[in-house]
Amino acid sequence: MLEILYQDEHLIAINKPAGWLVHRSWMDRKEKVVIMQTLRDQIGQHVFTVHRLDRPTSGVLLGLSSDIARLLSQQFEQHQIQKTYHAVVRGYLSGSDTIDYALIEELDKVADKLAQRDKQPQTAITHYRSLAQVEQPIAVGRYPTARYGLVELMPQTGRKHQLRRHMVHLRHPILGDSKHGDLRQNRAMAAHFGCGRLMLHASQLTLCHPVTGEPLVLRAGLDMAWMRVMTQFGLLGSLPDVERVEFPPDSGQDNGLSSIAE
Repeated sequence: MLEILYQDEHLIAINKPAGWLVHRSWMDRKEKVVIMQTLRDQIGQHVFTVHRLDRPTSGVLLGLSSDIARLLSQQFEQHQIQKTYHAVVRGYLSGSDTIDYALIEELDKVADKLAQRDKQPQTAITHYRSLAQVEQPIAVGRYPTARYGLVELMPQTGRKHQLRRHMVHLRHPILGDSKHGDLRQNRAMAAHFGCGRLMLHASQLTLCHPVTGEPLVLRAGLDMAWMRVMTQFGLLGSLPDVERVEFPPDSGQDNGLSSIAE
């Protein structure tokens, strides 16, 4: 069962587990764990989305009935919906700032093989602030200890892998990012802290209800892998409104023990 954060006749918000696809694609035809199909079966009706979360990312995912998709899409286009993420990154990222760094659209070698590959960089803006820093007595590479930072991220634009790529741009990749991150740090997280998932969580979505105009603040609690890392790092008190979410063992949720081989 997917955790439902909010539901009425127009909208539904769930806490997406890490490791789940939002939609089935032709590249993943055999994938059995898909959010939209699971949610459809759970509530007995079709649901549409106007935003997406990457497969390894957990957190707030908003669905809606088809007749108001256009209304909510306008809010996204006009940057009226505020998304707040939390991440654990390599190294000490201090203070708060805005990353204004354009990104070239990432294309998949198979799915986008016919797409134009000489596109110009697209504007990409992310606001961030440091919440906590911690040093762990484990050797990674040539360093005798490992330093990590807990950060809050608020994307103003919505480019593919924007948060992951912006953190790499600052030389503070998100832990568990197998495509853009630090392989040695990812392996250390799996070996020493039992966590093989991407440490990126969509914690909160703030918007106005597209029909009633009511302000909505949708929050998603942390899964077991996140809670374990926060406990081991002594950072539980650094995250506001933290809740623990228990996912059933057959849900497809990453239990945090898988290895990172990429």
